[in-house]
Amino acid sequence: MTRGNQRELARQKNAKKQTDMGKGKRNEDGLSAAARKQRDAEIMQQKQKKANEKSETKSK
Repeated sequence: MTRGNQRELARQKNAKKQTDMGKGKRNEDGLSAAARKQRDAEIMQQKQKKANEKSETKSK
């Protein structure tokens, strides 16, 4: 009957892991959806600018 104990321990471990992951994502930045969207857009613009500069340098 040790198998039943292993299952129970695995369930408990997985439940703890799931709650920890959920907590971390929501409280990571504390921004509203609109603010997060704006921040992400700025980051993507910076990445695109870098990529364009890099491709210009390669083509010369």
